[in-house]
Amino acid sequence: MYRDNTLIPTEAVRLAALGALMEAERGYGDLASDVRYFVTHISGPSLDLLGTSLELLQYEGLVETIDVAENGVARNRERDQESVLRITDAGRAIFEELMLSNVRAPMNEVSNLVIALKIRFLHFLTPSARAEQAETLVEMCDTEIVRLLELKKRHGDGHLGAWLDMELTRLGKRLDWFRQL
Repeated sequence: MYRDNTLIPTEAVRLAALGALMEAERGYGDLASDVRYFVTHISGPSLDLLGTSLELLQYEGLVETIDVAENGVARNRERDQESVLRITDAGRAIFEELMLSNVRAPMNEVSNLVIALKIRFLHFLTPSARAEQAETLVEMCDTEIVRLLELKKRHGDGHLGAWLDMELTRLGKRLDWFRQL
C-alpha cells in the first residue's frame, strides 16, 4: 500500500482475485479469466495490472488447493489437471484489509478499478464497514469536485470549461449515489 493507505496496482488485482474466491471456489483458469475480464473491462488492458501472478496467493497462504474428492465436485477429463482454489482465513483477513483501504484522488484507472472492486464485494463487509467505505467514497468524490472547481476557476474558459462542467456533473451524480450507499 501507499503511505496514504491506498492500493498499489498489484493489490487491486489481489483484491479482485480474493474477492472472486470469496464468491465461490474456482479453478485456477476460471479465477485468472475472471480477474482478467473484470480488470480489463474497468481499466483497459494494462501490463501493470495483469502482470501479477495468482500463484503468489497460494505461496503466501492466502488461497489453498482443495481436493476435488473431498469437495464432491465432479470434473470432466480435460479439466482434471486444473486445481480448485479456495480462500483461507489469512486470505479473508487480507481481503478485508484491502477492502478497507482508502481510494486515491485524483481519479485514474487504478482508482476506478478499486472503486469498482469495492462496490462488487461490498456485501462481504459488516454493515459498519460498508458504511465506512461509503463515507470514504464520498470523501474521495468531494476531494475530486474541489480539485476540478479550482481548475475551472483558473482555466474554465472555452471548451475546457464545458468539459469540466460535464465532469463535475458526473462526479455530482456519483457523489449522490455514494451518499445513498
